[in-house]
Amino acid sequence: MDLKKIRVEISRFAGWFGLNLCSLIVSVIPFRWLYGFAKKISALGYKIAARQRKIALESLNLAFGREKTPAEIQRIARDCFTLMAKSAIELMFLIDKPRLLEKRIGLAGEDNLKQALARGKGIILVSAHFGNFPLLLARLSMAGYPVSGIMRPMRDARVEKIFVKKRERYKVKTIYSQPRKACVDTTIRVLRDNEIVFIPIDQNFGTGGVFVNFFGQKAATATGPVVLAQRTKAALVPCFIVRQPDDTHRVFFEPEIELETKENPEETIVANIQKLTDVIEAYVRKYPAEWGWMHRRWKTKPN
Repeated sequence: MDLKKIRVEISRFAGWFGLNLCSLIVSVIPFRWLYGFAKKISALGYKIAARQRKIALESLNLAFGREKTPAEIQRIARDCFTLMAKSAIELMFLIDKPRLLEKRIGLAGEDNLKQALARGKGIILVSAHFGNFPLLLARLSMAGYPVSGIMRPMRDARVEKIFVKKRERYKVKTIYSQPRKACVDTTIRVLRDNEIVFIPIDQNFGTGGVFVNFFGQKAATATGPVVLAQRTKAALVPCFIVRQPDDTHRVFFEPEIELETKENPEETIVANIQKLTDVIEAYVRKYPAEWGWMHRRWKTKPN
């Protein structure tokens, strides 16, 4: 009997059950209680999710250890748990209320998006696991933009099915990152149809990407957005969703990033991925609790 496998299955079942239980609770509680409920969930999660708490604190110390006090780092970690709980709860609540979802998410810098789309080559929205990004995709689709998101398949197929169903309700198409050839072929086809593809590049990419600076540390980063932009001439537009003090959201579209050309192809890719990563770091520095610090961003080290 494989005890490790049993523990994994129990953990996944608990996650699926908890998601369904929270969804049921959210469906019956008044909206004014929504974020109070999320805070209670996050406080419990911060206490019992020891592994995720440890990773978050380690990551924050790598990024801010020389800039912030231990108390400040602890506060960001707690706030990160709180915002993630809020995002999960409001996703379950708002996804069934499209009018309220549209009302609570504003768009800023939309001209940057429209100008890039007018070129007819498609748009690569470069972003991160930052803020309530699933709501970002739903809001874009509601505004009339054809949008797809490149996603890693979740480890639990039951949970994956729940979120795919929610994305499909808003006509947000899912492009799975694996198998890689199918992902690339589908993405190129979507871009050539002058549509939008959302690509987060803020997670550890192992040995398949390039190393760029992120908070002063070398971070293995996917090269997909730059390679795809080179092949399709699609526009690279950084985009982030930021929670406001009243728990509404604003989606920010930055100006298009122009590709630089260096002496050789490898240097060209590294230079442009660094430019995109710098934009992500700027947002994380400004809104540190919005980013997912529970991920080991610097796990892969350069040789």
